Amino acid sequence: MKYLLLIHSNPVTWGHPSFLHTEEGIKLPKSAREVLAAQLDDLIAELKASGELLALEPLEEPGRAKVVRVREGVRAVTDGPYSEAKEQLAGFFLLDVATPDRAEEIAASIPEAQFYAVELRPIANLG
Repeated sequence: MKYLLLIHSNPVTWGHPSFLHTEEGIKLPKSAREVLAAQLDDLIAELKASGELLALEPLEEPGRAKVVRVREGVRAVTDGPYSEAKEQLAGFFLLDVATPDRAEEIAASIPEAQFYAVELRPIANLG
């Protein structure tokens, strides 16, 4: 089963890993920040070793986004994020796991889940 884990964060504190740039994360003692960073590194290593991690990428800040629309055959490109939401998409994990429970377990293991939302989306099988 393939899942996309979408990590959301506030563009005001943009940076990767995003949990280290949150107001709460900045207030943590250095040792706690190091533990969270190690937790993320360990999770990534575990998922790579198990073959469950297909891709992992951080995204540039939302101000670098462009929105493309085609109306009546005319392409229009606008700068900036599509959404004016407080939180924006910061990055993703693409997983291939055995069960939905495993996908939830991994999502809960990502440090960002303690500070922001980690959205879990099943990948549709179009074949």
